[in-house]
Amino acid sequence: MPYISLTLLLIAIFLFWQSNRQRRKTGLPGGRVIYTDTSQWGRVEKPLYDASMRLTGKPDYLVERNGKIIPVEVKSSNAPDAPYDSHIYQLASYCYLVHKTMGKRPPYGIIHYRNRDFAVDYTATLESALLDILAEMRRDERRKNVACSHESAARCRGCGYREICEQKIV
Repeated sequence: MPYISLTLLLIAIFLFWQSNRQRRKTGLPGGRVIYTDTSQWGRVEKPLYDASMRLTGKPDYLVERNGKIIPVEVKSSNAPDAPYDSHIYQLASYCYLVHKTMGKRPPYGIIHYRNRDFAVDYTATLESALLDILAEMRRDERRKNVACSHESAARCRGCGYREICEQKIV
């Protein structure tokens, strides 16, 4: 009988170690995963949506920790010296959507790169900058001609408007 108990204890310790290892690998903070947009963890959730801003988003993970909801965005590349602005605003969008759809304002979100994580505080200043960008995007939607905002051939190739764009780089 003691051998069975010892075996079960060792299995439990191994499973606990394995789950912590997997959590660290995904960049998730400790807490309960309440939303996921990755099939690795099960069924993909429906997107978060705010009708007033016409904003939709699917964070990779939402983790509930100490009553707070933390969005986590996972990137497959190595980390830059500082997170790219586009990644920060993507994460800020998720923070905004969590606040609007779940009624809990995230204090921060996490951008997880292959080799490093960045915690990004969701401040009133970041939210205001996000809302300014969204307003600018809405204005640009109504314009007939919007100048290209970059000189990256890779971004150009991946753009959804490439077929109709008159400013294609390649």
